[in-house]
Amino acid sequence: MNALTFTLKQNLQQSINCSALTPDNLAGKTAAEIGSISLTSDKHPLRAADVFEISGSDTQQLCFKNATARLDYIGAGMSSGSITVEGDAGAYLGSGMRNGEILCTGNTAAFAASNMRGGLLTINGNTGDFLGAGSEGSRKGMLGGTVIVRGNAGDRAGDQMRRGLILIEGNAGDYCGSRMIAGTIGVLGDLGVYTAFNMHRGTLLLKKKPQLHATMQDCGIHTLPFLNLLFKSFSKYNTSFSALNSLRAQRFVGDSAYGGNGEILILSA
Repeated sequence: MNALTFTLKQNLQQSINCSALTPDNLAGKTAAEIGSISLTSDKHPLRAADVFEISGSDTQQLCFKNATARLDYIGAGMSSGSITVEGDAGAYLGSGMRNGEILCTGNTAAFAASNMRGGLLTINGNTGDFLGAGSEGSRKGMLGGTVIVRGNAGDRAGDQMRRGLILIEGNAGDYCGSRMIAGTIGVLGDLGVYTAFNMHRGTLLLKKKPQLHATMQDCGIHTLPFLNLLFKSFSKYNTSFSALNSLRAQRFVGDSAYGGNGEILILSA
């Protein structure tokens, strides 16, 4: 069977909520039933067949072609199967995702992987603010799973994150790891200001030292053998993090204004 493919017919003038188009929701449905699914939008509901040219039949493998930033909530809440987004994705890509895999070949808007609980989300381009954070009004950020960003991330990456792994090959914006409860965030590029602001626990693994505020305490440079195990765990994701091999790191703890149980590890060259 070929992947069930949704090819965008024309440029959208309004954002479309695509949360109904997941492997879970489409399993067992006929082509006619899938085409008649109602998609909410900024102005008025549309049928899936009005927005997309639909082809293929494998509901466990979905593909969005000609995708743009007007397509919000792709893969939201999914718990099985895989989704490939050829192009850009809108806000909330993989929001609340529980299992399965999503690959976006372009850029994404804000709140990618917000409230994510499991699975693998890979973004080949850049992503907006609040990667892996909680959605508006929520005090729980990412709760599990793995996110790989091959480009840059916006502000507040991992805000209120509670579990899971985020690997950013490029740069991260301001407030990376803010209010973080647990989990691991790796960044190979530069970071903005207020890194780890109000961090409770968790780990930031960095290649470059960011500007840190006074409540992050320098604990000196150490040899940390457990890093070898951490690096090996990255190898299955085929990212630039697989090339890390230094077991020497400058360790900071904090935010001491919130108990000081988080840590920032700056890897030695």
